[in-house]
Amino acid sequence: MCGRVITKQRVIGLGVVVAIGAACFAVGVSFAAQPHMENALAALQTARNELQVAEANKGGHRVNAIRLVDDAIGQVRAGIAAGS
Repeated sequence: MCGRVITKQRVIGLGVVVAIGAACFAVGVSFAAQPHMENALAALQTARNELQVAEANKGGHRVNAIRLVDDAIGQVRAGIAAGS
């Protein structure tokens, strides 16, 4: 056997490495498989940028709209992280 000893610890270690690799692949797939959520996130970020450069406060409505868009961005990100 080429002088290598296969111990229980090595087998467990290999199993952990394989499990971590599979989990990383699954996370990558779940992120990649959500084009509508990614598009929504991009649109919300664009909307936030437009609100930031808009003139005047509009009676507090612009600031409130920015807060609501920030909340929506957070929700979309949480949805993406949750997967399908």
